[in-house]
Order: sequence, then C-alpha cells, then structure tokens
Amino acid sequence: GIFLLIYLIIAITFGYTMMMSENALGRMTRKSPVGAFRAFSNGKLAGCGGWLNAVIPMLIMPYYSVIGGWVVKYLYEFLRGNVNATAEDAFFGGFISDDASAELWFVVFALMVIVVIFAGVENGVERISKIMMPMLVFLALIVAIYSMTRPGAAAGIKYFLVPDMKNFTWMSVVAALGQSFYSLSIAMGILITYGSYMKKDVDIEKATGQVILFGSGIAIMAGLMIIPAIYTFSGIEGMSAGPGLMFVSLPKVFAAMGKAGIAIGILFFVTVTF
Repeated sequence: GIFLLIYLIIAITFGYTMMMSENALGRMTRKSPVGAFRAFSNGKLAGCGGWLNAVIPMLIMPYYSVIGGWVVKYLYEFLRGNVNATAEDAFFGGFISDDASAELWFVVFALMVIVVIFAGVENGVERISKIMMPMLVFLALIVAIYSMTRPGAAAGIKYFLVPDMKNFTWMSVVAALGQSFYSLSIAMGILITYGSYMKKDVDIEKATGQVILFGSGIAIMAGLMIIPAIYTFSGIEGMSAGPGLMFVSLPKVFAAMGKAGIAIGILFFVTVTF
C-alpha cells in the first residue's frame, strides 16, 4: 500500500511533467530521439543524449522477449490443461534451464512482435492496440472480480491498497521512482517517437493525463487480479517478487481453483501476453 501511494504521487508529478516534455519534444521536431536532440544542438552531449534514449529500448527488448516467451509457454500449457504440472515447484526452473525450450518460446514471442512492428506504427502498433487494449481491460476485469470475491480476499485487498507508514523506507521511494520510469516509458525514446506522430491539434496535457490515468488504473487492476488471490491461497509467504510471483505462486493458485483455474489461468496469461 505504501509503495502504491508513493508511486501514484510520483506518477502525477514527476512522471506527468517528464511524459509531457518528451511528447512535446517529439511533436515539435518530428524526429526520432537522436534527431530530436540534435535539433537543439550539434554538440556531442546532445548527440549522446539522443543515443542514450535510443539504446535503452534495445537493451530492454531482449529482456522483454525472453519473459514474453515464458508467458506464451505458460499460456500454451494452460490451453492444454496442464495446470497441475505448471504448479509443481520444479516446473518453472526446469523450463527456463532447458536452453532449447526457452529459446524456442523466445523466438515464438519475438515473431509475434515482429509481425506487428513490420506493419508500422499506425497499421501495426495502433491497430493491434485498439483491439488488444479493450480486450485486456475486459479480461483483467473478469479475473480481478473473481480474485476479489474469493473467501478471505479482503485481507489481500487491504494489504495491497491501504498504506502502512511502518513500511515506509527511502528505498521504497527509489523503487517507486524506478517503477514510474518503467511503466510510463520515461527516458526511453518511446515517448519522443510517439510525439513525432502526434497531430498538432492533440492536447498534450490532456493526452498525458489520460495515459497516466489509464496506465495506472490497469496496473492497479492487475494488482487486484494477483495479490488477493495469492494472499487467499498462499498468505504473505506467497508474495515473492519478480518471476516467482507470476510463474510459481500464481499457477499454484490456479491449480487450487480446480477446473475454474484452467479458464481463469488462460484469461490471465492472454492478458499478460497482450
């Protein structure tokens, strides 16, 4: 709860101004991050700033694609009805340590992304997003409602949403700041690129506010999908951070739900894939 509160404060202050600035920079120059920085100065520092923005997504892309491959693998297993197999402690470790299998699913996910990217920004990214995003919200809402209506889920909702000042540390501020860069795509060249496609009649302040509102809203909904369910079935011990939460703790939750767990698991991993 305290992390969530700090994150929201950062998102509507620091995050808002950074997003608005990058969108404005892109729209004003109509250039990529490298070109946008050079539009202000031919100096080496300006050029380095643009390249830093451009390189960051290149570093993030392999990381995203590997985890994307894991998600598609789990979706495949749930479609086959192998929910109990995925809930075993050794399943995740065995999968990611099998080079051939991990690389195969990496390639599958990467090909899915490449198809969208080759179609271009408007015909690919924008068109797919217009289909995927409403579906994501709808599917996430179904799973969140199911998760929040389980017996004992109220304690998990309280753990997630109610701030406890005893848990405040300066590292929680650093973590929330890092999360804001990650979730709002700040300083990655992404917003500059999107801004370069933004029409002149678009209100940047309003558009930025909408992105933060919907982005944070969906993130909170994702938390309501995951945390109450894990809290109900596994308690505070199940709240491991990172991959363990999604690929070890959650499959145990879905397995405990019986037949309904297969359907809920499929919906969940479809939303994560999107």
